[in-house]
Amino acid sequence: MDATQHSSIVSFIWGIADDVLRDLYVRGKYRDVILPMVVLRRLDAVLEPSKQAVLDMKKSLDKAKITEQDQPLRHAAGQAFYNTSKFTLRDLRNRATQQALKADFEAYLDGFSPNVQEIFDNFEFRNQIPKLTKADALGTLIEKFLDPRTNLSPHAVQTGAGEHPGLDNHAMGTIFEELVRRFNEDNNEEAGEHWTPRDAVKLMARLIFMPVADQLESGTYLLYDGACGTGGMLTVAEDTLRELAAEHGKKVATHLYGQEINGETYAICKADLLLKGDGEAADNIVGGPEHSTLANDAFTAREFDFMLSNPPYGKSWKTDQERMGGKASIKDPRFVVTHDGDPEFSLITRSSDGQMMFLANMVSKMKHGTKLGSRIAEVHNGSSLFTGDAGQGESNIRRWIIENDWLEAIIALPLNMFYNTGIATYVWVLSNRKPAHREGKVQLIDATRWFKPLRKNLGKKNCELSEDDLQLITDTFLAFEASEASKIFDNRDFGYWKVTVERPLRLRVDLSKERRARFSAACKSAGDEDLARLLDGAAERLGAGPHDDYDAFIETLKALADQWSEKLTAKRLKLVQAELAERSESAAPVIKKVHKPGKAKADPLRGRFLRGEGKKATVVEYEPDPELRDTEQVPLNEPGGIAAFLEREVHPHAADAWFDEGSVKIGYEISFTRYFYKPEPLRSLEEIRADILALEKETEGLLAEIVGGRGLA
Repeated sequence: MDATQHSSIVSFIWGIADDVLRDLYVRGKYRDVILPMVVLRRLDAVLEPSKQAVLDMKKSLDKAKITEQDQPLRHAAGQAFYNTSKFTLRDLRNRATQQALKADFEAYLDGFSPNVQEIFDNFEFRNQIPKLTKADALGTLIEKFLDPRTNLSPHAVQTGAGEHPGLDNHAMGTIFEELVRRFNEDNNEEAGEHWTPRDAVKLMARLIFMPVADQLESGTYLLYDGACGTGGMLTVAEDTLRELAAEHGKKVATHLYGQEINGETYAICKADLLLKGDGEAADNIVGGPEHSTLANDAFTAREFDFMLSNPPYGKSWKTDQERMGGKASIKDPRFVVTHDGDPEFSLITRSSDGQMMFLANMVSKMKHGTKLGSRIAEVHNGSSLFTGDAGQGESNIRRWIIENDWLEAIIALPLNMFYNTGIATYVWVLSNRKPAHREGKVQLIDATRWFKPLRKNLGKKNCELSEDDLQLITDTFLAFEASEASKIFDNRDFGYWKVTVERPLRLRVDLSKERRARFSAACKSAGDEDLARLLDGAAERLGAGPHDDYDAFIETLKALADQWSEKLTAKRLKLVQAELAERSESAAPVIKKVHKPGKAKADPLRGRFLRGEGKKATVVEYEPDPELRDTEQVPLNEPGGIAAFLEREVHPHAADAWFDEGSVKIGYEISFTRYFYKPEPLRSLEEIRADILALEKETEGLLAEIVGGRGLA
């Protein structure tokens, strides 16, 4: 099919929307009718030659009382679909009334095979029929689509204007994709959620195929997209793989698999594959509102050779989480894995954003027993690089991927690349068969300046990757060399220990008359006046103070309590500390635990301190002060580890600090800003002064104009 024929058919169909639907639908809703009608007309034209054979087969199967009729009817039709109604679209043109047309048209739709029924159900096309009938537009619409100038048949058609060549499956698929693209761009704010620009898809396809192009073998490869939308990523990837295989003298077969929760885009994807004659691939696309990839994985037992996706980002997956039993109850092996000795290492992210869960889903479907393994390309926004604290889902996913050495590269794309967002976006490239020179390394590529501006914005999209840009990014990726736009890092460069740093609680006690009076009032409120009398007794022994050794004060209080046959319960001690003690940097630290001699070694960095000298020396642990508690991020590649970091960064400012070993967690984050930031040179004082003077002059002129306009002197 030449470009002229392609353009002519697309324009004609586009014109049908304007001719028939202009006053019936708002422009953004034209596609609700036109897209299913294009599918309907193509399927009808393909099935016309085998119509009688299908009807005969249906009659025979019914007579033999055979209930499983799908495969025999497909065989009779010679296609992956069929229609068992007595009608074709041509039979419906001449109906006496609109109601008769409506009834017969619905019977015609009901005759299609289940896979086609599913497409129309997700298009919600039947919902449009009453509206079209009431406006007397259904018959006109059918007549328009039967016009020979829109020949959507695989066979040539003769008209008075000459021959209109037929469309093979590839050409029909191209026309359908062009219509989808136009409708999406015409309504980009909404549809952009399900439509990834072709330039971004081409880049992703090259990133997963080019590194292994010379290793491809003749055979079958499985491709997967867990958020497949209209299927564009799968079809572009398939075309790219076949082209590369042919260039290397290989013959490959491909099987496409996808899952999509949005009903309309799922219908478009499935219809596109059917129109291209790829019935098996259409059967491998699963979708609709009940088929969420996260909560209802359609391919639990499948592994794939190549995977690429643009999952929803910044979008809540709370509903999916609830379907899976709530965060604490999720045991899905895609999201709870064994890693670093932990059999329940959680990859479950916050419910407010599930984009990283889609990446974990694809990683779970990697092939580990083949020569090429699996390769993945997935688009994310910037939050996937750094959100999530150490030990939380997002950080754990980054850790799991990087520590398994699956992350090859992350490419920063230009801003405003996508239809419905202008935010920064990144392509993650993963492989479980890294070449030797990439092992233990991650490449970051800053491609934000490599683009071509669009002459006209498409929603938020104001630029695209030209062929030269695509080649430049791909070459930079394949070269794997450090440059201004390409940085090479060790895996551990992105990891850190999150450490809780503690300092001892230091308390002093004031036993002055005024403080004891306040304490007595508090005891009375608590119904414990005996404690106040006990405290008065301690004050007589120790004096008013203040006393800087809280432990010595408590020991005195306990001894006195024993003499008076009182018990110092935890509740009483809590009241004493709350009402009498106050923090003081000059006070002695409060002891939490005293180790028996020989049972523990002093280690101040880990909170075990030597107290006393000689034979009386003991190892103690101090009560930590929550108000002085802090956290530090210690790089995994820190020479000397956590201890060396604390000695250098913390102890010069807080010599009594220690870290809590039980609090240590490992996290991973990636900061493009840190690695690629280029500070802008400061403007000179002369330039700033000139701007200020210019603004003053402009302001004076405006003021004179305003005052003069009011006729004031």
